[in-house]
Amino acid sequence: MCASVTAVGGRATGQHVPMALFTGRKTGRPGEWFYCIRHRKVEEGPECPAKDRLGPYPNRAEASRAMDTARERNVQWENDARWRDDDDAPEDAG
Repeated sequence: MCASVTAVGGRATGQHVPMALFTGRKTGRPGEWFYCIRHRKVEEGPECPAKDRLGPYPNRAEASRAMDTARERNVQWENDARWRDDDDAPEDAG
């Protein structure tokens, strides 16, 4: 989707400007650690776009365990009764 007219300094320029929802802008600060799922590596601060990262983590070691942490949390959530669907319950033969 494009804007039909762009205003600069209160006057219209007539240029079309894309209106992107996801700009791929990097977020994060030095001292924050992330795991990039696209490049499969630990990074400090804003290297890759946020959509490709897990974190932030408090240190490099925690970031390096990001995939293990995600797997462990998935198992916990899959076994949490609060998240189970009623479809998983045995049907009443009655």
